Amino acid sequence: MNAGTNKSPLWQVIGASSVGTLIEWYDFYIFGSLAVIISKQFFPEDKSTAALLSTLAIFAAGFIVRPFGALVFGRLGDMIGRKYTFMLTLVLMGGSTFMIGLIPGYATIGMAAPLLVLALRLIQGLALGGEYGGAATYVAEHAPANKRGYYTSWIQTTATLGLFMSLGIILFTRNAIGVEAFNQWGWRVPFLMSSVLVVVSIVIRLKMNESPLFSKLKKEGKVSTNPLKESFGKKVNLKMVLLALFGATMGQGVVWYTGQFYAQSFIENTCKVDFEQSRTILLWAIVFATPFFIFFGWLSDKVGRKWIMMGGMLLGILTYRPIYQHILDRTDAKKKTELVEQQKMERTAVLIKNSTDSLVKTMTYRTYSDGAVFKETKTDTAHATSGVFTLKPDVKIEKKVGGGDYRLIALLIFFQILYVTMVYGPIAAFLVELFPTRIRYTSMSLPYHIGNGVFGGLVPFIGTLIIEYTKTAGNPKGEPLAGLWYPIAVASVCLVIGCIYLTNKGDEDVSDDVNVYVH
Repeated sequence: MNAGTNKSPLWQVIGASSVGTLIEWYDFYIFGSLAVIISKQFFPEDKSTAALLSTLAIFAAGFIVRPFGALVFGRLGDMIGRKYTFMLTLVLMGGSTFMIGLIPGYATIGMAAPLLVLALRLIQGLALGGEYGGAATYVAEHAPANKRGYYTSWIQTTATLGLFMSLGIILFTRNAIGVEAFNQWGWRVPFLMSSVLVVVSIVIRLKMNESPLFSKLKKEGKVSTNPLKESFGKKVNLKMVLLALFGATMGQGVVWYTGQFYAQSFIENTCKVDFEQSRTILLWAIVFATPFFIFFGWLSDKVGRKWIMMGGMLLGILTYRPIYQHILDRTDAKKKTELVEQQKMERTAVLIKNSTDSLVKTMTYRTYSDGAVFKETKTDTAHATSGVFTLKPDVKIEKKVGGGDYRLIALLIFFQILYVTMVYGPIAAFLVELFPTRIRYTSMSLPYHIGNGVFGGLVPFIGTLIIEYTKTAGNPKGEPLAGLWYPIAVASVCLVIGCIYLTNKGDEDVSDDVNVYVH
């Protein structure tokens, strides 16, 4: 293939595809990275747990509609071309992200706020459903057969780098304007910045040419007139779609979201590590793990895709609970030695507006021998008439772990992202090789987005919900590791199906209708 032998055009293809896809992932993940703050902005403040669960549900809604975006835009991509379809998805994603940054909070417009956010989140999900399949197909159809895993693995880095960029911009903005200003209005800045990033990406993508394989099909008059019917109406292709979903992408999806989003949610909400540390830990892990996407993509060209992906799932199944138990232990005050003489307490009292009662805030700082500092903030109402406090004060814990524990937790997250690179690095090449050119965009997008959008995207929500259901009067904190049973179960089912029904042999000629992945 000409593009495969001419390095400059191929790298331009990869660069243009990757930049746009990176920006779409950035747009999609800002919401999850700011879930705690968004829950306070768009829901009643007096119901923090319900607000967080509602926010995670809205976050998950964007994932659930991704398969529908795959059908809509996959069909367009197989009929009118790859280039113009994912130009459209980019505009939709950027526009909806920008609009989320403009929506007034619950205090201003009430329930209209979360409903508007939900509507825009659904548009984001639809757009992302059409983006990934187009970008992966576009790069794969330019790449030479013996380096397809390597070249498509650059697209695979964009999801994790999009998360990295969202976390980085959030932390930069927060440190630049201050915590209080960020919590009030500064959280909107990362959403509004999307408009600038999208314009840059559109300019880059306008210079791209159509995929050579699709152009050849169009020239020969062989473009599918009904890709949905061909993909799912024919038994052979439907079998491939189901095999891709249950033998690869659903396991890959839960590994991806457990290793990154669930990890951040667990560190921040369960372990109570403070806002900045919970994100910088993930940033460091991403920095050191990201090159392995390229490595495992390259390796899959040499040894095959199957066993690398199955290996990543197996490692997750075997080690998730020990890893998260270790993180929990490293942030448990009961397993640390407190330096009692360094304990500090600060108390402030503010008169409540239109009342004689006072709002009393007591902050207790406890320092431990390993360098950790745990801050307990107790907010209570002191009644002027009786002089007594409320029976149930609001108590919040923020933990700064010591240097040794910080590095160890970052290493444990690194291992989880390493599993992500194993399952995700080769998956684009695997999916492209599974389907013929005329229906590839549609056929590969659907199992990918069900696996990642539904099975994977629901990991933070279902995991948090399972933990809530384990809470009892005798155990108000619940079972903190219970949420892991969901990704472990899904990955286990996928591992068994993949090991039995997938073959490790690659398909060198993706321009024909012959499939090599089934026994």
